[in-house]
Amino acid sequence: MKTNDIFNVLHNAVESKFFGKKISQREMAKKLGVSMRTYQDWKLGNSQPQSAIAICKMLIELDDEDILHVVKRIRKGFEENL
Repeated sequence: MKTNDIFNVLHNAVESKFFGKKISQREMAKKLGVSMRTYQDWKLGNSQPQSAIAICKMLIELDDEDILHVVKRIRKGFEENL
C-alpha cells in the first residue's frame, strides 16, 4: 500500500466517524497542523512524510489489540496537550 493510499483510507475513516460528513482537505490539514498544499501532496502521493511511513511500518508489526492500545495512549497524550 502506498503512503497516499494510507492518507486516503484515514481521511475516509475520519469522515465516517462523523457520519459521512465531508471533511475538506483544508480542514484536515488544519487539524494536522500542516498547510493544505502539504496535505494535498500527501493525498496525491507527490510527497511522502518519512515519519508517517516509519509509524505505519511499526504499527504493522503489532497485533490488533496492541495497535488499539498504542493508539489510545497516543490519543490520551494529544488530549493532555490541548
